[in-house]
Parts: sequence; structure tokens; C-alpha cells
Amino acid sequence: MTPTDRYFERPARFSEAEWKARVDLAAMYRIFDYLNWDESIYNHISLRVPDQPDCFLINPFGLHYSEVTASNLVKVDVQGNIVGHSDWPINPAGFTFHGAIHDKVDHGHCVMHVHTTPTLAVCCLKEGLSYSNFYAAQLYGKIAYHDFEGITVHLDEGQRILDSAGDKQVLLLRNHGPVVIGANLAQAFALMWLVNRACEVQLASMAAGPVLEIPVPVLEKCVADSLNFDPKYGAGEDVFAAMRRLVERQDPSFKR
Repeated sequence: MTPTDRYFERPARFSEAEWKARVDLAAMYRIFDYLNWDESIYNHISLRVPDQPDCFLINPFGLHYSEVTASNLVKVDVQGNIVGHSDWPINPAGFTFHGAIHDKVDHGHCVMHVHTTPTLAVCCLKEGLSYSNFYAAQLYGKIAYHDFEGITVHLDEGQRILDSAGDKQVLLLRNHGPVVIGANLAQAFALMWLVNRACEVQLASMAAGPVLEIPVPVLEKCVADSLNFDPKYGAGEDVFAAMRRLVERQDPSFKR
């Protein structure tokens, strides 16, 4: 049995499926903290509860990502009601679009939102993401945009965000930050990694001079060749497992 297979004792109030989802999601919060993708107590990663598809797990509002554990994650239904006991509330700005996606997007099992400097900066650019580097090329045809409406605390914006996303897995909220929709936790992480690296490289290259755009046929080939989106190749599971081992060696308390 590997370290990633060993969970702390499962509390009786959680099913095996829910507890595994909780441990995996708590690990992802620690990975975001390690990568400096956290934003104080803000931003969100949510995950559907496998045996309760009308509910999802999200971070307790008030805790830093480094404090998130399997047991203190908050279970919420798609109407925004906390299910079971929680010592913490949830961030209303997180529920607005996380709830809408989990409620209405069949493949939307995991939703991630960040405010990293490079991704937010690109969301502020008039032209948005430039398909001019290795990482961005793998996102060609997968990006949608949503115009800024202010802080996402108004529930009616949830449907407009869904409309803007359409069938795309990556939605760039203009002037705000990216939202990634994954079929599972690992796939969403693989997508967010590409988005963040694409934006980092774009800002660095734009500062150095005019960028060299990649021809559309080459972009299409890059997307077809990328393994990050095909479940038969694990869709990011290997990367997630490696990063999880790293944070587990540093601090395994996320499994509590």
C-alpha cells in the first residue's frame, strides 16, 4: 500500500465514496497552496459527491487552503443549502457559478476558479488568451469568455455564466479570472495547469516583443495530440498523484 492509498480513519457519517472524494479534494487544496494558486481565504475548488450527485464539496469560508482537511470540507446541495454539520459557512461568490455548473452540466464534476496574477492579467487583456505558445496551443477551441458583471454574488449571473461557457471546459471571466470545468478532479487540474502556464508564458513573451502566432492547422494538431483531455490516458491522474505525494510528504493532515 502506497502513502497515497492510506487515509486516516473514515468518520462514520461519511460513505466510503464521499470520504475518498473528500480526501482527494483536500489534497488538491494543499496542492494549490503549494503552487501559490491560493488567494488568502478566497477562490474555490468544488467536487460532486460521487454517491450524491445533487451535492458537492467546497472549501469552508474563512480557512486558508493549507487548513482545509477532508472532514472540514462543506457539503452543499445545488440550491445552496449546507448538508449536514459544518463549523464554517461557504463563500456566496463561490456558489453562484459552482452551483449552477454542478446542477446543469452533466460532465461538470469538478469546478476550479483562481485569481493567479498571470491568469487574471490575461483575463484583463482585450484580446484575451494568445495562441502563441506550447501550453496555449493545447487549449485551442476550448476557451470561452464571460463579460465582467462585478462580484459573483448574484444568483441570476450563474445562468449567464453557463450560457457564456456553452460546451467549453475553460471559461475566462473577463477582468476576473479563469473557471475550469472538469470531468473529474485530475482533468480539471490538468486544464488549470495549462491555463496558468499559458498565461505565464504569454505575459513573459509579450513583454519581450511581438509574439509569433501559431497557425490554426498546427493548433488543431496540438489539441488532437494532447493527452490531458482523454480519459483513456488518465486525464491528468499521473500528475495529480505525483503532486499529491509531494504535499503528503510535507503534511498529511489534509487526510483528517
